[in-house]
Amino acid sequence: MNATALEKIRAAFPDATCSQVLNYVVVDVQPEKLQDTLTRLKNDQDFNCGLLLDVTAIDYLDYPTPQGARFRVVYTIKNWQDNLLVQVRALVSDPEAGVPSAVPLWDSARWGERETYDQYGINFQGHPDLRRILNHCQFEGHPLRKDYPIDKRQVLYETDSLEPQIRARLADKGIDEATMKDINTEVMYLNLGPSHPATHGAIRILTALDGETILANVNEIGYLHRGFEKTAEQRTYNQIVPLTDRLNYCSSMINNIAYVKAVESWLGIQITERAQFMRVVLTEFYRILDHLVCLAAALVDMGGLTNYWYLYNEKEAAYDFISRLTGARLTSSFTRIGGMYRDFYDGWKEDLERQLVDIEKGFGDALKLVQTNRIVHDRTQGVCVLPAETALSYGLTGPTLRASGVAYDMRKDAPYYNYEAFDFDVPIGTKGDVYDRFMIRFEEMVQSVRILRQVMKMIPEGPVNIKDSQVVLPEKAQVYNNIEGLANHFKLIFEGVKTPPGEWYDSFEAANGELGFHFVSDGSGRPYKLKVRPPCFYVMGAFHKMVEGNMIADAIINLSCINIIGGELDR
Repeated sequence: MNATALEKIRAAFPDATCSQVLNYVVVDVQPEKLQDTLTRLKNDQDFNCGLLLDVTAIDYLDYPTPQGARFRVVYTIKNWQDNLLVQVRALVSDPEAGVPSAVPLWDSARWGERETYDQYGINFQGHPDLRRILNHCQFEGHPLRKDYPIDKRQVLYETDSLEPQIRARLADKGIDEATMKDINTEVMYLNLGPSHPATHGAIRILTALDGETILANVNEIGYLHRGFEKTAEQRTYNQIVPLTDRLNYCSSMINNIAYVKAVESWLGIQITERAQFMRVVLTEFYRILDHLVCLAAALVDMGGLTNYWYLYNEKEAAYDFISRLTGARLTSSFTRIGGMYRDFYDGWKEDLERQLVDIEKGFGDALKLVQTNRIVHDRTQGVCVLPAETALSYGLTGPTLRASGVAYDMRKDAPYYNYEAFDFDVPIGTKGDVYDRFMIRFEEMVQSVRILRQVMKMIPEGPVNIKDSQVVLPEKAQVYNNIEGLANHFKLIFEGVKTPPGEWYDSFEAANGELGFHFVSDGSGRPYKLKVRPPCFYVMGAFHKMVEGNMIADAIINLSCINIIGGELDR
């Protein structure tokens, strides 16, 4: 971000408090000015913040710095063309009165504000469907408030019918009881999931069908909600690393790296060149593994079992290499704040090259079976189309957004870890249909292989951790042989890496899209607040726009090709 952007925002909002945090702008406004501020930031061509990335809130009940109110809402928005990130914040003195909803501006606020209401109890005036989303319908209280006990459990005794929601959705589509009688149509309501093989996880999809055509769709999530954000408040920063593994277990290392990068950004840490290249190796290799899982599942849902084995066999073989590289197959927790757990073993480049050759053959063989296959084309082309404007409105990022024709990739538009030095292309779709979402991932694997081969040639020698006793654990020889090393180790383990007080946001181009972390630090070794911006949460929020008007079998394939991961979706 350049200084001109900050000055423009200050000039446009003289009544607001504008400041720069890291590489983005924070705008603090009065609650009554919140909607006007968001409207201008979106619609004014000087700012053009058309992408609402996330909505969250902060409870300052125990925060050491006095605030004018207990709660604050935070909207994270972006001008993706110019890489301008803005956070708009407003204090909330009365959560029941709340603040005006941003749904008229961005459709992604539908789920973002619902989550904030569910977790913090803040009302959003004018929201069309303000109800719980991660916690069940009989849940009492708001779990991310500081006075909600972490060990309190609440059991669900009744199923939520979702009948009012599906009927409201039918009405939005202009389909009422009188219309159904006029066309002699009997609407059938079909539940798919939450426990169903086709959902690849615990997701409930409720559809209203005319024959096999989906007239309306509503979804229920939250079946895998494990309380990541509440648990993180009780852990040191390094103890949270294994929790991030479980967000997206198909690309666990990417979550590790994105998380520690976010912490390091606030600490002002510049990790070593070798550690940066190691993180790129792990990120791109896991991006390939993530896409292999997505494509294998999607093709087997279409009936292509042979494709499944071509793809999934290579993923399974790759885990043997991963176990040698990091020490574990699935959830390795290999990264550390300030660097890595350890260096790669001798001979890893040769092993990686052998894996890449096998992976190229695997997805190449699978691609040959579908490239000119008429059945695949009929089942995917022009099916579940999501136009670019709609995709942006619902907050989509990553391959699903690029499939809709939007050329936004953080590795190109906001590069980190030397991505600007690598020669690779960003594949873009044309229609935003299932076919585009398929082929984008095939091509992204090709580009990741290109990056990995460049990294293997460019990676320098040197240490994998910075030399900072306040961040990195001392070597074992120091711990075992002198009291200073022992004391240093003890304090870092029990007290954690201490971050300066403040609030910040940092993000990363994960396999499914932009993975962001919003922190609030009170100066201790544990985050006061840690909010995850999961990419597939907002993708799932747009699922109904993709499937309505298509057939129920198309919805199954579409769910596969957008790669919804329960741990990331529900947290």
